[in-house]
Amino acid sequence: MLITAPETSDHLDVLPVTTLKGVGPRMAERLERLGIRTVQDVLFHLPLRYEDRTRIVPMGSVRAGQQVVVQGEIELAEVKFGRRRSLLVRISDGTGALTLRFFHFNAQQQAGLQRGHGIRCFGEVRNGAVTLELVHPEYQLVDVQAPLPADAHLTPVYPATEGVHQLTLRAISAQALHYLDRQGGSGLVDWLPAALVSSFHMTSLPAALRYVHRPPPDAAVDLLAAGRHPAQQRLAYEELLAHHLSLRRIRERATHTAAPSLGGGSTLAARLLAALPFTLTAAQQRVIGEIRHDLARHHPMARLVQGDVGSGKTVVAACAALAAVESGYQVALMAPTELLAEQHFRSFSDWLAPLGISVVWHTGRLKGNARAATLQAIASGSAAVAIGTHALFQAEVDFARLGLVIIDEQHRFGVHQRLALRDKGRDGEQRPHQLVMTATPIPRTLAMTVYADLDTSIIDQLPPGRQPVKTVAISHERRDEVMESVRKACASGQQAYWVCTLIEESEVLQCQAAEKTAALLIESLPGLRVALVHGRLRPADKEAVMQSFKQGAVDLLVATTVIEVGVDVPNASLMIIENPERLGLAQLHQLRGRVGRGNRQSSCVLLYQPPLSEQARERLAVLRETSDGFVIARRDMELRGPGEVLGTRQTGEMQFHIADLLRDEELLEAVEAGAARLLAECPEHVTPLIRRWLGAAAQFGEV
Repeated sequence: MLITAPETSDHLDVLPVTTLKGVGPRMAERLERLGIRTVQDVLFHLPLRYEDRTRIVPMGSVRAGQQVVVQGEIELAEVKFGRRRSLLVRISDGTGALTLRFFHFNAQQQAGLQRGHGIRCFGEVRNGAVTLELVHPEYQLVDVQAPLPADAHLTPVYPATEGVHQLTLRAISAQALHYLDRQGGSGLVDWLPAALVSSFHMTSLPAALRYVHRPPPDAAVDLLAAGRHPAQQRLAYEELLAHHLSLRRIRERATHTAAPSLGGGSTLAARLLAALPFTLTAAQQRVIGEIRHDLARHHPMARLVQGDVGSGKTVVAACAALAAVESGYQVALMAPTELLAEQHFRSFSDWLAPLGISVVWHTGRLKGNARAATLQAIASGSAAVAIGTHALFQAEVDFARLGLVIIDEQHRFGVHQRLALRDKGRDGEQRPHQLVMTATPIPRTLAMTVYADLDTSIIDQLPPGRQPVKTVAISHERRDEVMESVRKACASGQQAYWVCTLIEESEVLQCQAAEKTAALLIESLPGLRVALVHGRLRPADKEAVMQSFKQGAVDLLVATTVIEVGVDVPNASLMIIENPERLGLAQLHQLRGRVGRGNRQSSCVLLYQPPLSEQARERLAVLRETSDGFVIARRDMELRGPGEVLGTRQTGEMQFHIADLLRDEELLEAVEAGAARLLAECPEHVTPLIRRWLGAAAQFGEV
C-alpha cells in the first residue's frame, strides 16, 4: 500500500505532461482535449480495448476478417488509377503474399515503401481483387536480416482525438509507466486507506495501472474484454467512488447554501386540484407532499421525480410551481424541445390563468415585439411562471425573483445548461430550488450513483382506468393489412398516429419519409382525414395541426418523433411506429405512451423493416412483453449502454474512464460503504481522489 506524501515536484499529479518526450506545446494543447494535463492524467487515460500483436502470423494462414500482425519483404509498390487513386504494396514472407492498399498517401510514404525493404504490418484482413488485403494497416519498416521481435504485451487502444494518434498515446503511456516504476510507485498517491483496499481484496494501484496499460501475452483476454479483470475492477471501484463522493459533496454543500423558504401556503394548489376533472393518485399526492416539505426549508431542494409515461408528472410540477408563486417567487420550467415547452405552456395556462397567474413562454424562435414583451414581463416579475427551452438561460433573460427551477426530461440537458439556469436565480448567497423530472425510469441502484446529489421521488401509479397498450410487431410486407386496420379503427370513431422516424428520404436508413407516407395514406385511405406534423413546421402551423387532432377534426396524424412527449389525446387508441428498429427502447416506450390515455383498449403496431438484427429483435420483444418503464429502462441500458440512455454521452456528464454502471452494479454497495469510511477516516483524501478521476468536470460540483 502506498503512503500519503506531501505534494512535491516528483508527484505525478503535478508533473506536467510536457515533461514527457515528444510532447511540445501544440501536442499538450491537443492532449488537454482528452483531459490530459499531467503525467498522472496519462496513467488514468485508460484503454478502451486491446489488440493481440504478440504473435506474428504466417501470411499463408491468414483469413479474411482476422486482425493480424504479419512481417515480410516488399516485392512490389505501384500507384493504381481507377475510381480512386491508391498505392498498392505487395508483400510476402515465403508462406504466402498479401497486398497493402493505401487510399491516402504522400510522396514521402511512397518513397519509403520500396521493393526489398522489410516491413511489419497490423490490420484487418479483407478479400481483395487478386490477393487478401490490408487496407491502411499500421506498419513500420524493419531490417530484413534482423527483424524485430513480436510485442511482449497486448496492445492498448486508447480514447483519442483529432491530431493525437494511437502511437503517441502508447509512447506517452510507456513513459508515464516508466516514471511510476522509476519512483517505485511513490510518485503516485493511493488515496484509499490500506484497510479499505485489503478488506475488498483489491490489488495495489500501481500494479492495477501497469496491468491495464500493458497486459502480458498470457492475460485473460475474455476478462479484459468484458472489463471484469481484477485490475480493471480495482480502478472501476475507485472511479465509481470518486463520482459518488463528488455527488455527495454537492448534496452536502447544498445543505449549507441558502434558499428562499416557499412554504407560504397551499390555497392556490387546493383551488387548482378542486377544478381538475380528475382526482390525483395516492402516488402523486405523496410526491407533492415530499416536494412541499423540501420547498419549505431554507436550503435548496434538489429532487428528482421519476414517473412512467402518463403517470401525471406535469400536474405535480404545477402544484410545486403554485407553492413558489404563493410565496411571492417566480418559476422557470425548461423543456428540451419546443413542442414539449408548448405543451407545458398550454397545460399551465389552462390551469393557472383561472387563478389569476400570468404564464409566459420563451424560446429562441420568439422574435420582435413579442420577445421584448416576454423578456420585460420576466424581468419585472409580472410573469410568475416562465416556460421555454434552453433559451430561458441566455444572458438577456433576467428574472426578478426566481425561486424554483423545474427541468423536464432532465437527461437531455448538459451540466452547463442546468448550472446556467440555476444561476439565473442567484440572489447574493441564495439559490433557487430545483425540481428535475424524467419519464425514463432509472433502476434504484443506478440512481443512487448517478443522482446521489438528488432526493428521489417515484410516481409509481398510473391514473385509474388506464389499460396496458397491446403491442405487436409486424413486417413491412404486411403494410396493406396494417392500413386496413387503421381504416377500420378510424371508421369506428377512434383516432390514430402513424409515426415515421425521419422527415427526408434516406436510402441508407430505409426509412419512409413522413411527407411521402402522408401522401400515400391520403391516397390509400380516401375516407379518412389525414394530417402531417414534423419538427420543421412553423410553431403556429404545428399548433394548428395538433389542436385539430385533439379536437377530433383529424382521424390519422402522420408525425415524426416530435410527438414523443407532451401530446395528450384520450381518443387516440392506435399507433403505428415505422422502422422501430431505428429507435431505443425508452424512446419507443415514450411514443407508445401517447395512446392508451382514454378508457378503451389501445394498440401499438411496430412496423419493422426485415431482416432485423439480433439486438433489434430483442428490443421489440421487450416492448411486446412489458409496459413497465423500469423494466424497459433497464433492458435499454443493457442493450445500448447507460451513457446513451441517461443522456450523458452527449452532455459530457458521468463520462467514465473504465467503470460501467450496469456491469459494475455489484460494486455500488461497496462504493457507498467505502465513501462513508473515507469521509470518516481520511476526509482530506476526498478532494484529490475526485480531482484524479473527474479532472475539470469536478468544477461542476455545484450543479
